[in-house]
Amino acid sequence: MPNGNKTSEAELSEVVLQILAGRKSGEASFNELIGEIPNRISLKSGDRLPSQTRSGEDIWEQRVRNITSHKDANGNFINEGYIESIPGGLRITDAGRKKVGS
Repeated sequence: MPNGNKTSEAELSEVVLQILAGRKSGEASFNELIGEIPNRISLKSGDRLPSQTRSGEDIWEQRVRNITSHKDANGNFINEGYIESIPGGLRITDAGRKKVGS
């Protein structure tokens, strides 16, 4: 359910796609993505709350990792073919590059 006080998984997926598109390899580890995302968007107050299920992570960090966990969900960028899971991170696909125009 959308929450105006938290950045949605879909919004985070768009930012992840942009980051991946900007890398020659098209790949990034989750740690690299989590390090870069706050430089790209203004996180909302609810994003900074601690995750209830992942100790030591904020909710927004959990949502970045959920891109892989929720790969079978409609609208998920892995399910849509824009991103693929790699060990410890994500990689942009040709369809993802077309989506961002790179």
